[in-house]
Amino acid sequence: MALTVVFGMLAGAVNAAHAGPYEDALAGFTTDDFSDTANAVDAVVASGSPLAGTVIQALHDGNLLFSATAKKVYIKKDSGEVLDAETGKPIAGTPPDDTDNVRLNNRLRNIVDSAIGALTLMAPDADKRYDAAQSVFKSRPESARPALEKAIAAEKVARVKTAMQQARAALILSASDTSAADKVAAIAVISERGDQDSLGLLDSMSQGQPPEVAQAVTAAKAKINRTLAIWNTVQNLWYGLSLGSVLLLAAIGLAITFGVMGVINMAHGEMVMIGAYVTFVVQEVIRQRYPGLFDYSLTIALPLAFVVAALVGIVIERTVIRFLYGRPLETLLATWGISLVLQQAVRSIFGPTNKEVGNPSWMSGAFDLGGITITYNRMWIIVFTGIVFVALLAMLRFTRLGLEMRAVTQNRRMAAAVGIRTARIDALTFGLGSGIAGIAGVALSQIDNVSPNLGQGYIIDSFMVVVFGGVGNLWGTLVGALTLGIANKFLEPFAGAVLGKIAILVFIILFIQKRPRGMFALKGRAIEA
Repeated sequence: MALTVVFGMLAGAVNAAHAGPYEDALAGFTTDDFSDTANAVDAVVASGSPLAGTVIQALHDGNLLFSATAKKVYIKKDSGEVLDAETGKPIAGTPPDDTDNVRLNNRLRNIVDSAIGALTLMAPDADKRYDAAQSVFKSRPESARPALEKAIAAEKVARVKTAMQQARAALILSASDTSAADKVAAIAVISERGDQDSLGLLDSMSQGQPPEVAQAVTAAKAKINRTLAIWNTVQNLWYGLSLGSVLLLAAIGLAITFGVMGVINMAHGEMVMIGAYVTFVVQEVIRQRYPGLFDYSLTIALPLAFVVAALVGIVIERTVIRFLYGRPLETLLATWGISLVLQQAVRSIFGPTNKEVGNPSWMSGAFDLGGITITYNRMWIIVFTGIVFVALLAMLRFTRLGLEMRAVTQNRRMAAAVGIRTARIDALTFGLGSGIAGIAGVALSQIDNVSPNLGQGYIIDSFMVVVFGGVGNLWGTLVGALTLGIANKFLEPFAGAVLGKIAILVFIILFIQKRPRGMFALKGRAIEA
C-alpha cells in the first residue's frame, strides 16, 4: 500500500513536471473565480495550443465545464459528448459529480470575444483574419501579442497584413513597458490608419510621455484630423447624393405632370404612398405563400406599383382634373382634397400604423469604402434612380408618346392643329407621372416608414426641386435634386435639420425672384402665354 502511494506521488510529480503553459492555464478555470478565469483565458490564448480556440469557443458558448475536486476542465459538445480539455479526446465514463459550467460576467464576455478575435488571426478565410485584426485593434488584449506576431509573419494578403500591423501598433502603445522608439514607430503606423478609432487611441495615451513620443502624438493627431475632415466631406457628399436621388425619384413624375399639363398636383405624394403599399401587399403575399421568392419581391412589386399608381392617376385626370385646366387654384384645391381622400382610404384598408416592408438580402447590410460606410439599400436606390431617369429620357426622345408629349409641352395649340389628341396625351402623361411616383414608392419603402403619411414628407420637396430646376426640364430636375440634397446635408451639421431646410427654402425663394422659370427654363406654351 505504501509503495502504491509513493508511485502515485512520483507519477503526479512527473506529470506536473511535463505540464506545459496550456495545461497550467486550464487550471485557472477550476477555481470558479472571475479573475482567475480572465487570467486563464489570456494564458490559453498565449499558449499557442491547437486546442486553445476550441476551449475559448466552448467558454463563449457556455459549454466549458470544470471539476473543482478533480482539477479538470471539460468541453461539452452539442451531441452531449464530453471531451477532456487537455487532450481534446472523449473522457471514459462520466465527469465527476461536482462538474459545473465555468461562469462568465460582462467583463469576461468582452475578454472572451477579444480572445476569439485573436485566435481567428490564423483562420483560412482572409475576411475573418481581417475582422480578427480589427477586433484586436479595438480591444487590445496583451495576450494576443504572440498570436498576432505569428500571424503577421505568415500573412500574404496585403490588406490583412496592414490591419494586423496596425493592431500590433495598438498593442505596443497600450503596453506599459514599451520603449520610446517603439512607441514613435507605432504612432506612425496608427497615423496611417487615420480613422476615429486611431484618434481615440492617441487621445487615451496618458500624460507624461517622453518628448519625442508627445511630439509624435501631436503630429499624428493633426494628420488624422485632416484625414477625418476630408472623409467627412466625402461622407456628406455621399449622403447628399443619396438624399438627392430620393428627391429626384419623388419629383421626376411631378416634373412631367407639371411641365406638360401645368397642373399643381397636391396628390402626387399619395401616388408615392400607393407604390409603397403595393410593395407591402406583394411582400405579405410572398411571406404567406411563396417565402422562397422574397428576394424577388421588389422586382415583382415594381411593375405592379407602376400600373396601379398609373391607373389611379388616369382616373383622377379623367374624372376631376380634365374639367379644371386653366384654373390652377381650383386644381390645387381639388388635388389636395383627393390626397386627403386617398390617405383616409388607405387608413381604412390597412390601418393608421406603420407597415413592415423588409429589405431583400441584396439590399441589406453595408460596406466600408475608405473612411465612409455605404449601405446597400441607399446604393441600389441611387442606381435605380439613374436607370429610371435614363429610361424616361429615352422614352421622351425615341418613342411616339414622348414626341407627342414634347410637342404638347412646347405648343399645345399647334400640336392639336397637326392632329395630336391633346386630351389623350394629358391622360397618358398624368398616368405616366403617377406611375413613376408609384415605383418611387417601391424604392422609398426600403428607407422610410410605410404609412398613410408617407407622401406628405416628399410633396413639398418635390415641388421645390421642380421649380428650382426648371418646370418640365428633366435635366433641371436632376441638377435641382442633387443640388438641394447635397446642400441640405452640408447645412445640417451647422444649422440642424429644420433650420437647414428653412435656409434652403429661403434660398429658393430668392433664386426664383431672379429666375422665375428655374435654372433650366423650357421654351414653350408657358412662356408664350
